[in-house]
Amino acid sequence: MRNAGLPEPSGPQESGQGPHGGDPLDRDVWRLRSRACWDDAAALLAPRAAAEPGPALHRTAVLVERCMFTGEGWGAAEDSLRAAEALATDDEERGAAACERGHLAYASTLLGVRDRADEARAALGRAAALLTPRSPTRPLLDFRRGLIAQHLSDNPSDATAAFQRAHAGAAAHGHRLLLSFTWRHVAAMAEHDGKLAEARHGFAESLRIREELGYLVGIAPALASLAAVVGEEAEAVRLRAEAARLVRLLGGVPGWLAERLGLGALGQAAGA
Repeated sequence: MRNAGLPEPSGPQESGQGPHGGDPLDRDVWRLRSRACWDDAAALLAPRAAAEPGPALHRTAVLVERCMFTGEGWGAAEDSLRAAEALATDDEERGAAACERGHLAYASTLLGVRDRADEARAALGRAAALLTPRSPTRPLLDFRRGLIAQHLSDNPSDATAAFQRAHAGAAAHGHRLLLSFTWRHVAAMAEHDGKLAEARHGFAESLRIREELGYLVGIAPALASLAAVVGEEAEAVRLRAEAARLVRLLGGVPGWLAERLGLGALGQAAGA
């Protein structure tokens, strides 16, 4: 499957993960995160993350996202996750932390750092047991279970079902950033099945949301995916050229896309 190598992140909550969050700190973190300045974003969260479960998990998500885009920073992400797990006080917080552990283990496996597939599945299973059906974290959990079915278990039917549940949940909870991911992966499954019109629609919706949110670091992958199914060579060339421009702007992030676009090593991302 063409998208099997797309290591993309998504955060544990929507609060502050867009340009219109209510907390000034969250807005500042979002601006840094969306421009690939993950270390700076994590530093802003560090004081509150030392004592509060929510900021601790948010900081962990930022650092895991850095791992997914750069293949670096695993130790910092693991340390942050352990701290977030220690601060969790109820089932919602423990379930969200388990969901993040599953995602970190999945990322390590997908990127070939260390095979942690069993840990990923166990952690997401634990999250499913802790989170209520109406939990705002449940759509993210469904999405990540879909990633494991798609990329680690090679089970397209289970992946499609999980992505569809996540998509419906993200829409219901107003989680727009997550919705951009679910659109993207629902589209990837449609592409896998040869349903190119559905794939084009899904990739275009994912791109639209990312542009509206200002999620700069995620726009280039969306452009590249749309280019692969757009059908018109001139438009595909334009989309790939724009994706390459953004990757260069961010210093070669994401690395896997820089390689695919033939850009070679472009150095560190800003703030990384």
